[in-house]
Amino acid sequence: MDQVGTEDAVEVPDVIAQAWGVRAATSRGPKRGLSLDRIVDAGIRLATTEGLGALSMSRVASELGVGTMSLYRYVSAKDDLLLLMVDAALGAPPAGITGAPDWRTGLARWATGVRAAYRTHPWSLRVPISGPPLGPHNVAWLEAALRTMEGTPLPEDQKLSVVLLLSGFVRNEVTLTTDIAAASRGRQVMPPYGATLLQLTDARDFPALHRAIASGALGDDDDIDKEFDFGLACILDGVEALIQRG
Repeated sequence: MDQVGTEDAVEVPDVIAQAWGVRAATSRGPKRGLSLDRIVDAGIRLATTEGLGALSMSRVASELGVGTMSLYRYVSAKDDLLLLMVDAALGAPPAGITGAPDWRTGLARWATGVRAAYRTHPWSLRVPISGPPLGPHNVAWLEAALRTMEGTPLPEDQKLSVVLLLSGFVRNEVTLTTDIAAASRGRQVMPPYGATLLQLTDARDFPALHRAIASGALGDDDDIDKEFDFGLACILDGVEALIQRG
């Protein structure tokens, strides 16, 4: 295995090194029985019960019954805590992904698993993405997705592009459905949307839109699982065509 040269070495963020277990927390100040896992768990509880807006270092400290400064032995800033919370909420990928009989089944299981994690912890979608995945769970999911494509002729850069495409699709789908569900509060969305469009537009200017409304396509709210399956199938069909060309 090729070794990374000294000139290629980079400084691993302290909080990431701790998450991987390759660096211990700083020894400044009393321990007070804390651990990085306890702090992350407390942050997840707060985000789940009160929303991400309620999260602060002082609130997490209060949840743990310690002073705020005690947390800084483990995490240097709120952004670091959020990074670890998102990684922990994602969890480890199921074994069934890499054990799938073919790449398509494996990627479908991967996308469904990521979607389930987001739907369980929708607050994690509100945390901005600041860079490529570095947390241990995120990297494990990346590894699982890449392994599903091991038997394909796709070059490595295209495998990574497929993962990025699927990840973006899943994240966008869950964000969209979560936001719409929160705004609608259980009310139908598409029927009044179609009716509103009919009042605002003229068939001569928007013929394609009016054909869609007349077809009944906006007559009822779509099943979100069917919409997800449709979008996922379209992406995987495209990947399959790419593999066949390769």
